[in-house]
Amino acid sequence: MLVKVYGSAVFGVEATTITVEVNVTSGIGYHLVGLPDNAVKESSYRITAALQNNNFKLPGKKIIINMAPADLRKEGSAYDLTFAIGILAASQQINADNISDYLIMGELSLDGSLQPIKGALPIAIQAKKEGYKGFILPEQNAREAAIVKDLEVYGIRNITQVTDFFDKGVALERTEINTRESFYNNLDNLDNDFSDVKGQESIKRCMEIAAAGGHNIILIGPPGAGKTMLAKRLPSILPPMTLQEALETTKIHSVAGKIRENVGLLAQRPFRSPHHTISDVALVGGGTYPQPGEISLAHNGVLFLDELPEFKRGVLEVMRQPLEDREVTISRAKFSVTYPSSFMLVASMNPSPGGYFNDPSAPVTSSPAEMQRYLSKVSGPLLDRIDIHIEVTPVPFDKLNEERKGENSIEIRKRVTAAREIQAKRYENHENIHYNAQMGPSLLRKCCKLDDASKNLLKTAMERLNLSARAYDRILKVSRTIADLEASEDICGNHIGEAIQYRSLDREGWFG
Repeated sequence: MLVKVYGSAVFGVEATTITVEVNVTSGIGYHLVGLPDNAVKESSYRITAALQNNNFKLPGKKIIINMAPADLRKEGSAYDLTFAIGILAASQQINADNISDYLIMGELSLDGSLQPIKGALPIAIQAKKEGYKGFILPEQNAREAAIVKDLEVYGIRNITQVTDFFDKGVALERTEINTRESFYNNLDNLDNDFSDVKGQESIKRCMEIAAAGGHNIILIGPPGAGKTMLAKRLPSILPPMTLQEALETTKIHSVAGKIRENVGLLAQRPFRSPHHTISDVALVGGGTYPQPGEISLAHNGVLFLDELPEFKRGVLEVMRQPLEDREVTISRAKFSVTYPSSFMLVASMNPSPGGYFNDPSAPVTSSPAEMQRYLSKVSGPLLDRIDIHIEVTPVPFDKLNEERKGENSIEIRKRVTAAREIQAKRYENHENIHYNAQMGPSLLRKCCKLDDASKNLLKTAMERLNLSARAYDRILKVSRTIADLEASEDICGNHIGEAIQYRSLDREGWFG
């Protein structure tokens, strides 16, 4: 008897429906075709044990399973439940007349219980698009799939629940969540808050400017100055995610299997902090079967690279194109996948190998030549994509000992959001440009016009501080953001003056 059951495969962040054709006839053998990988091929052992332990059996006949389309590579263990239900239906151990109305996915344990799968959200989106009535999957993934409206989502614990549902009509408990209510209730549940940071008022101001304009930023300072603490709090002052952004972010984390059990839509912007030993493939994505990398997992959030010069130069260089294009394409001989990667880059570094800069009382000092050699590990083209360079100095004891708390993230976020709204209106007729950091040369000339006094100030600064040519555009972009934070239509001299301070690495003789 021939039975068709439906599953799904995920490529990039999109899903493709897979038709699993199970044919049970007279003869002997178990044949699985349709470009399955090793994990799919091993499913026969898990299915055999799971059926035996739940009072079913693998029929002693010839079983042919075809996964169509046959020229598409299938990977992972999520087809176990699809195969098992297909075999039971084809061997007439259960009656499953309405099996074609449902998408069925899940990894089987030997006792018949279900393990979570990857990519539940994009699979559910595709299932709704193609008109399936429901989606049956492990209960650990049910809230994730239930984000999709008008699709019946059933989270199950054991294969017997599925067989009873099809064979005996035993109702399954549908998983339903109010996506909007759940999302908006969690928007202000911040893990880290700027009120925890003692002192560092100038750095907080700099972080606020970076968040308001979407500018990449690098923090330079000695160990213990608070660089990591400040970076971890940056997502808390970024504008709250929109539902569309949350959906994009959740899809990527779903594909990578990074969503915690029983979690639905992600409401907080991601913060990714890879170790400096990371490979280029792990950072940008790839592998034999391409998976999203850290830059895609940071989509709509923050990518923090601590101790930037310690990263391999090749690893840093592969980020240059995604920083410009806001997406990364991974190509293979037979296919290519594209992952979105629109993130804010926050980097930190010591000013020298010893970690201390021109401090005679420091335990370890470095010569200017050593410091120059250390900083040269970071390439000019990468620094060219970082708008703000700021020096972080250690916090004095008096500030550390203060009982008074600083301004909290919610208040800072309000100002940042107001500035982003100004920018959204300014660029509403420009596709793929949403904030100041994304401006090109033509928009820069149009939106960053200076009066004579501001021009003279910028000219004097560039001549006296020996600022590099690449600093010119960055200063204009940052000054535009500072003006937006003050709701000023024009860029004034004080905006230019403040922006000039944030180009430390461009100043000739910065090493003293």
